[in-house]
Amino acid sequence: MSTAAPSSVSIDLPPDVKVAVVAARFNAHLTDELLSGCRARLAELGLDEERIEIYRVPGAFELPVMAKVLATTRRFAAVVCLGAVVRGDTPHFDYVAGEAARGCQQVACAEGIPVIFGVLTTNTEQQAKDRIGGSHGHAGVRAAEAAAEMICTIQEAREK
Repeated sequence: MSTAAPSSVSIDLPPDVKVAVVAARFNAHLTDELLSGCRARLAELGLDEERIEIYRVPGAFELPVMAKVLATTRRFAAVVCLGAVVRGDTPHFDYVAGEAARGCQQVACAEGIPVIFGVLTTNTEQQAKDRIGGSHGHAGVRAAEAAAEMICTIQEAREK
């Protein structure tokens, strides 16, 4: 596990920017905490509730299709995808985690907006808990920060 997460940067979000957050319902006890941390951090960064839209999907595998639908509306500067895939006794984990990651990246590249992969992919439930406010920080907070930083960086690049 890497402990070299980037530190927060100065973020000044445009006043009209909107962010969509898609959260899986599978492993809700984990994803609800990711969502809570993400929403709180977006609020700290200046996004009020009217500028954050929350959508729920069954599981991590469904995140990319919802991200695609939201991205194509052109109403959002970023889409944050949240979920938790915990390894079990079958190869299901390998299919779900990999395809969710690939799908989110494909949407981001095809649509030209940040699609943040805030999906925990852990071997145990305890590892997931360590990443939602435990010893490894809060992945929901980091997903919000990544979205905000990418929004600002893309805006800067487009204005030059």
